[in-house]
Amino acid sequence: MEVIPPAGDALPRMAAPVPGPRSRELGLRLARVECRNITRITSDGPVFWTGAAGANVCDADGNIYIDLTAGFGVAMAGHANPHVVAAIRAQAGVLPHALGDVQPAEIKVRLLERLAAIAPGDLSVTILGSAGAEAVEAALKTALLHTGRPGVIAFEGAYHGLTSGALAVTWRTHFRAPFRTQLADHVRFVPFPAVNDGEAAARACIERIHGVIAAAEQTATPIGAILAEPIQGRAGIIVPPPGFLRMLRAACDGERIVLILDEVYTGFGRTGRWFACQHDEIIPDILAVGKALSGSLPVSAAIGTPAVMRAWPASIGEAIHTSTFLGNPIGCAAALAQIDEIEDNHLLARAVEVGEQIRARTESWTTRFEGVTGARGRGALQAVTFDAPERAAHVTARALREGVIVLTEGERGDALAITPPAVITHAQLDFALDAIEAAIAGT
Repeated sequence: MEVIPPAGDALPRMAAPVPGPRSRELGLRLARVECRNITRITSDGPVFWTGAAGANVCDADGNIYIDLTAGFGVAMAGHANPHVVAAIRAQAGVLPHALGDVQPAEIKVRLLERLAAIAPGDLSVTILGSAGAEAVEAALKTALLHTGRPGVIAFEGAYHGLTSGALAVTWRTHFRAPFRTQLADHVRFVPFPAVNDGEAAARACIERIHGVIAAAEQTATPIGAILAEPIQGRAGIIVPPPGFLRMLRAACDGERIVLILDEVYTGFGRTGRWFACQHDEIIPDILAVGKALSGSLPVSAAIGTPAVMRAWPASIGEAIHTSTFLGNPIGCAAALAQIDEIEDNHLLARAVEVGEQIRARTESWTTRFEGVTGARGRGALQAVTFDAPERAAHVTARALREGVIVLTEGERGDALAITPPAVITHAQLDFALDAIEAAIAGT
């Protein structure tokens, strides 16, 4: 079995076809034991990962890849970051589990204190969870307790998770349609303006929001929360116009209507700041985070202001929102180590550099290649768009054969998301962008 260089700074090395025989065998075995809706298995993939380090991934056939996905944005400080791995190992040998909401682990206190220290403004009281969807649902519950108003405004294109509560505020018909009869009807969707639409579109959206708020006052579900991603991820890396988030903040008074920002994807340095909302110098009432929070294990959080979080009653020994693994000690240790790595290795600044290197190439593609329609993003959260989803799919498949892992986004699958670990080297990123460029040229 091929071993990944410990530093994770290798260029691709292809030992077998993609997918190779071992990955094909694993695909057949997986198809027999996993729900068929989970993993798409075709002649083109998937490849099965067996190891990862830094910006490298190794598959079951010994192929080494450059990962431009950071594992869905998780590996901000690199896959198998040594400091994070050491923290996980140490904690696992001392206390792998505790009675999270009854007799908590000491390390949970340290993580909550650290989150309060780095979160913007007075965001300082936290509900921990596992998945990003859990953080979103905790935020929505908090908003209802605080305002007593069940209505929520969310955005077209939004992705907040696929558990039932999060699915209700997620936009895409593909996700919602099979479960529509079980989804609550308290959510109103409005268009999300893109940066190229300009300030006029942002103001039109805010006017629409005020209209929805006014209309909802006459119903049983008046609006108590506005939920937004500072940059829409699954929609295709949609950056809103400058000033839009400030307008959104002004539309929420924090009492009758609270602002929830979903930074599960954008948080912990992805855009070049700890949180994307800091680019606009706004502070939400509740911030939902996950993914790169731990860089490895399932840890998420809803971080609120003391004023909003006081809506929760004091525990009387039976919490009304908890879970078995809330504040799991190993997850907390991973998160503390991940925050250290982002801070100590200046990965916020590195994310900016990575974004600049990506954008210098992607913007040139819009003028050099037919079918490339745009380049957008912020920091190490970038995308290039195509005039047809087939082009994007061709690029991802060809790039994979060349040892570069990259994914499509957008409701039509016409955006190529480039979101590497911030520890990716200049040489690795140049190689990966060369591979994508060659794939585009061949479409």
